[in-house]
Amino acid sequence: MAANVALLSASSPSTSASSILRRRPLPCSSAFPRRAASRLSVVAAMSDDPIKEWILTEGKATQITGTSSIGGGCINAAQRYDTDAGSFFVKTNRRIGPAMFEGEALGLKAMYDTKSIRVPLPYKVGSLPTGGSFIIMEFIQFGRSRGDQSALGRKLAEMHKSAKSDKGYGFYVENTIGSTPQINTWTADWIEFYSKHRLGYQLKLISQRFGDSAIYEKGQRLIEKMHLLFDGAVIEPCLLHGDLWSGNISADANGDPVILDPACYYGHNEAEFGMSWCAGFRGDFYSSYFEVMPKQPGFEKRRDLYLLYHYLNHYNLFGSGYRSSAMSIIDDYLRMLKA
Repeated sequence: MAANVALLSASSPSTSASSILRRRPLPCSSAFPRRAASRLSVVAAMSDDPIKEWILTEGKATQITGTSSIGGGCINAAQRYDTDAGSFFVKTNRRIGPAMFEGEALGLKAMYDTKSIRVPLPYKVGSLPTGGSFIIMEFIQFGRSRGDQSALGRKLAEMHKSAKSDKGYGFYVENTIGSTPQINTWTADWIEFYSKHRLGYQLKLISQRFGDSAIYEKGQRLIEKMHLLFDGAVIEPCLLHGDLWSGNISADANGDPVILDPACYYGHNEAEFGMSWCAGFRGDFYSSYFEVMPKQPGFEKRRDLYLLYHYLNHYNLFGSGYRSSAMSIIDDYLRMLKA
């Protein structure tokens, strides 16, 4: 995807003010109207700020009435732009190019198109003139609570049930889990995909970054035996949010669940619970989920396998404080599988 392509537009892109000025002959400087000079300065200012430029053209706003900072996490900055055409949510990153936000936007749009659970609709991804990138999306006014766990479980299951891939396991582009690259090469077999592009990739990064040969070698032994955990399970490539923890779950003003900041791919639906250790899922969440997507044989045996990917990623992102949790899971499985 091109870095500055608009993801959605209510109508065909309008002609930009700068292109009109390029075509129109300008009068000599002695008679140059102040009004035209003022218009030129506005256009120049807009071209220096592609976020405002989009909002005031394709965003259908004529005036930005205010901006305010919103907590954007440890990777990106986030702002709310209020306009006479409504509010927009904008994330920026001054160090990373647009590929990260392109992956996020494609994931948001894929989830949005299922018409199952509410997600912010992405509008535009682009590059910043001074380096870095941005994404503009729908602003959703959150309610006072994280919403109904039962409704969250049901709607998440509806998304998994309705969105399947005929390409296998993976996604249309590589994206990120936090700031770690997430490899999404299409693969026909789930166990192969999860072994190579999830656990194997994280273990390789740990070995390269920290020189931790012990966890790498034990992890490889687990990968060789983990197929035994899937006996009797029916696995389909479902659309996953991919990074579902409490910070990425909320509810709108009506109390309906909202999920955001995805790391989407098509995978085994149980992998969606991999961040459950910091998501706060309760019993009513799982009960409602399994009413729509029945629990598969061996679910309990596989739960920690999906936690492991995220513990390994946290080790890569934040250091060895997460090593013991990851190693404990690996050791338990090696004992279970007699590997």
